[in-house]
Amino acid sequence: MTALVWFRRDLRLHDHPALRAALDAHERVVPVFCFDDRILSGRHRSGPRTQFMLECLEDLDGSLRDRGAGLVIRHGPPERELVELAGEVGAEEIHFTRDVSPYARRRAGRVHDACAEARVELCGHPGSTVVDDVRELRTKNGKPYTVFTPFWRAALGAPHREVIGAPRKVSMPSRVRKGQVPRLEDLGLEERVADPVPGGETEARRHLSNFVRSRVGRYGSSQDDLGDDGTSRLSPYLHFGCLSPREVVERAPDDGKGPGAFRRQVYWADFYRHVIYHFPGNQHHEHQERYRGTLDWPGTDEQLEAWKQGRTGYPLVDAGMRQLAHEGWMHNRARLVVGSFLTKDLGRDWRDGEAHFMRLLLDGDEAVNNGNWQWIGSTGVDPAPYFRRMYNPASQMERHDPKGRYLRRWVPELEPVPDRYLREPWTMPEETQREVGCVIGEDYPGPIVDHREAREAALERYRAAAGTPARSIAPLRSGARADSSRL
Repeated sequence: MTALVWFRRDLRLHDHPALRAALDAHERVVPVFCFDDRILSGRHRSGPRTQFMLECLEDLDGSLRDRGAGLVIRHGPPERELVELAGEVGAEEIHFTRDVSPYARRRAGRVHDACAEARVELCGHPGSTVVDDVRELRTKNGKPYTVFTPFWRAALGAPHREVIGAPRKVSMPSRVRKGQVPRLEDLGLEERVADPVPGGETEARRHLSNFVRSRVGRYGSSQDDLGDDGTSRLSPYLHFGCLSPREVVERAPDDGKGPGAFRRQVYWADFYRHVIYHFPGNQHHEHQERYRGTLDWPGTDEQLEAWKQGRTGYPLVDAGMRQLAHEGWMHNRARLVVGSFLTKDLGRDWRDGEAHFMRLLLDGDEAVNNGNWQWIGSTGVDPAPYFRRMYNPASQMERHDPKGRYLRRWVPELEPVPDRYLREPWTMPEETQREVGCVIGEDYPGPIVDHREAREAALERYRAAAGTPARSIAPLRSGARADSSRL
């Protein structure tokens, strides 16, 4: 009576339905993780994210060893490795957590076919989303959702399973070759970020407890505060399943605007997984057909490189990009600003931003990252008009980092600049520049584009692509609140 539990993007023991089902039905369970070169060297190849995953695996292995087992490591196509391991230990079932991304579905399909041939049953379970099955939610007309708020309301009424605890003991066969979690270099990856958060369920649960105890109450009013950072910073742990999104929602208090805003935010990942499941082509092209092949992207490679390096001359944009390069993470509000700047001010394809984020983000998730880049690029499922996605970096800083604490941390060359010039340092008189020791063009770059001119050019590009007549469009007021989606 032995079963395998195939861990993928569910690297935890708490609230793990697949693990619980295997333990309930079998005397022995073999936890296994497969390193798949098709992912490691694929289009979303990422040294920083893989390093974070390795730490998650080390932590999972330690937790399993504390319970009498351990994590079996295999390297190769899972359709081969899992079937071979099942044969070695006499397992007739393989339990796993379902995922809905296009590649995850193809991979599970290959494993299913191999299992069928070997007479091994492949058993899928919920656990990667808040609701039990995001695939099944439909509008009244039987269609998939393409707007978040109606989806969220439907999700609240959908089945939500009970949260389950971690097992106290996991028994596995004694003569199983476990293998070891490799080093990043062993996988042919080297790029790292300087100061990432540590990976693993142990650290994830500590972060969650601290957030729920001390910060979730003010989440609704502070989530956009760049200087004070009122975000949860749980996204890397949610991406790798170190935390169950179902448990995260369950542990947020029921009362108050802060917990309510936080719970609503967690459902955005469910929404984007619903979208990518029903519209898998979104990973390659614009969701809105009117923009496929019609949008002009005139931005230069030189401008793209300046954006990646945080050398655009726009302080808030540069601060966000430098935080990404240093931590493998970026504040939600900064993600919106840098995304808008790349697609609208610089006129670069949203796919350029999507690829760069996936290379560095610890929380880089295909469905969420794609959905958010199409959201800020005005090509995705959200119906808001394109001119609602054009953010003025100076105005955004005035609203969300008025004291310049976030900016001065990540762009230290601007630290001595007087507050009144910090949003647009190129407006600082030359005499003042030399007095404070920050000469624009020498110590800090001048702006690589003029925002007002770039905005007008972007409006024209989108009008032309959509085939809409030109008309006067007022800019988004600096005090207006952006939509709730978080890039």
